[in-house]
Amino acid sequence: MCGIAGFLDWKTGTPDHRLQAIARRMGKALEHRGPDDWGTWCDESVAVAVAHRRLSILDLSSAGHQPMLSADGRFVISYNGEVYNHLELRDELEQAGVAPAWRGHSDTETMLAAFAAWGVEASLFRFVGMFAFALWDRRQRSLYLARDRIGEKPLYYGWLHSAFAFASELKALRTHPQWNGEIDRGSLSLFMRHNYIPAPYSIYSRINKLLPGCWLRLDEGARDPVVRPYWTARATVETGTENPFAGDANAAAAQLDRTLREAVAGQMIADVPLGAFLSGGVDSSTVVALMQAQSSRPVRTFTIGFREPAFNEAEHAKAVARHLGTDHTELYVTSQQALDAIPLLPGLYDEPFADASQLPTFLVARMARQHVTVALSGDGGDELFAGYNRYLFGQALWRRQSRVPSPLRRAISSAITAVPRARWNNVLDLPLRAMPARMKIQNPGDKLHKLANIIVLADREQVYKRLVSHWDPPGALVLGAHEPMTALTDPARRCELDDFVQLMMSLDLVSYLPDDILVKVDRAAMGVSLETRIPMLDHRVVELAWALPQELKLREGQTKWILRQVLYRYVPRELIERPKMGFGVPLDSWLRGPLRSWAESLLEEGRLRREGFFEPTLVRTKWREHLSGGHDWQYLLWDILVFQAWLEASAAPAADLVA
Repeated sequence: MCGIAGFLDWKTGTPDHRLQAIARRMGKALEHRGPDDWGTWCDESVAVAVAHRRLSILDLSSAGHQPMLSADGRFVISYNGEVYNHLELRDELEQAGVAPAWRGHSDTETMLAAFAAWGVEASLFRFVGMFAFALWDRRQRSLYLARDRIGEKPLYYGWLHSAFAFASELKALRTHPQWNGEIDRGSLSLFMRHNYIPAPYSIYSRINKLLPGCWLRLDEGARDPVVRPYWTARATVETGTENPFAGDANAAAAQLDRTLREAVAGQMIADVPLGAFLSGGVDSSTVVALMQAQSSRPVRTFTIGFREPAFNEAEHAKAVARHLGTDHTELYVTSQQALDAIPLLPGLYDEPFADASQLPTFLVARMARQHVTVALSGDGGDELFAGYNRYLFGQALWRRQSRVPSPLRRAISSAITAVPRARWNNVLDLPLRAMPARMKIQNPGDKLHKLANIIVLADREQVYKRLVSHWDPPGALVLGAHEPMTALTDPARRCELDDFVQLMMSLDLVSYLPDDILVKVDRAAMGVSLETRIPMLDHRVVELAWALPQELKLREGQTKWILRQVLYRYVPRELIERPKMGFGVPLDSWLRGPLRSWAESLLEEGRLRREGFFEPTLVRTKWREHLSGGHDWQYLLWDILVFQAWLEASAAPAADLVA
């Protein structure tokens, strides 16, 4: 796990020392991603420069130093990630008689040999792993950028002026002398809808994220890079659903067990201490169980707990760890520790990112880094095996509302919204008090109004979009914005699926998973120089999951049924079966309490008017309503607050970014 950066400039005769200085500055901005080593490489004749920051995981010697040249001198690479099957690829190269004389045992060297033997695209098909890399072909004078299939590793790129630049994080681009970042209001509107900015967009105009499963080529003198996919989620979904797994449930569980075991085994290879995050839920428990089943010593596991019962899973994680016999470490986090991390978020996430679970994710990563350099994670299970509650809710809602004539739905919606949210809260207060704790709803008026806005929608895609939207429509909030198309709104990027849950899962696979979940994990972990690996997102697991019939994922109202059958081979059912919990923090009460003065300064009306991004009256209304306790606008307000904090931090001079 590392940080990469670089640029090329066809129009300027930049001298070598200047290329080196700019590259070093870009690399320095990524020091947190690679504190163990650094390097630059440049070619004055074509004004190309590449930088690398190394977090040493495989081959800790100088033989793993980057940027690295291929044995024949043709290719130069700066690479972030891990190719887990690189030893098998070495064997394949050796058997074909095209392997070089190996200098070390890093996967980087294997990749360069693969490119020399098979070419870039053919090699990408063979790689099993997570990666983002920049490859300069000295013979063809072409730059290649590539990103792993699911999007575990980030990669930004774009034209600054005459320079085409790329980096793992935006902060490296901002150190380039041609940087002149302009905030893209369309991207800001997407952020307000989703709490993240979907690829290929970034918060800045003319700066893109390379889409997962794609490679880019820019030839000497060209202005427009060629971007092509080598793997697509859409093709995987369509192939899997059209050619389903043919065996029964027992055969499916056995095959899933084998495939996950292989993925976990491959991701346990490291020359540094390794462990895993453990929440005690289905996904992380499965990963840890498969790790421990293949380890000769107790696996290091890590969890954090909160004193607030609604947010605490530490006791469940401890029970699973005790059963599996792991070497378990837990940290109970105080609200003050979580609050103290908030000022770090703009620097960590580098562009606006408002999934509030970023706080506990950062805290558990920071705690784990005190003991290990690599941690495996259970992310991806919800998207692959239908684990989110919104899948069940969305399916049930659509089935009911699609049976009701549209005029009647509009009438019901009008009747609900005619009653103010606060009035609904008062009316439903006594009935809700009498219900069991698991059925109680906070601020039912807000939820009823959201439901009223959903039941009038005409198709499934609109229902799903509304379910996952925060500000809707964001155009009422973001001044002068036009909302661009995304995977959720572009029919060309959408799979045609009859099953609504499968449709939601497929949309999450290309949007929420790479642009929220994987961004959250990468930045939180790399901010403390911790490599994270995600076995569920091995592309062979993804392809198998989509081939498994849907009735094996959702059975009799239970989510992730087939994954649970695998887990129950290792962990007793009673340690796992409980209501699903989110990985969150009590933002609603924090905003009314310890965060109130911080939030007030960021939401001050005069400031909002001067900056000119948001409609001040709308923001101030939401803020007053939240403070009164009559509404819970925590997520809407958090979106704005995160952007405001990021905007304030991004105004710092470039020199401050690398201090």
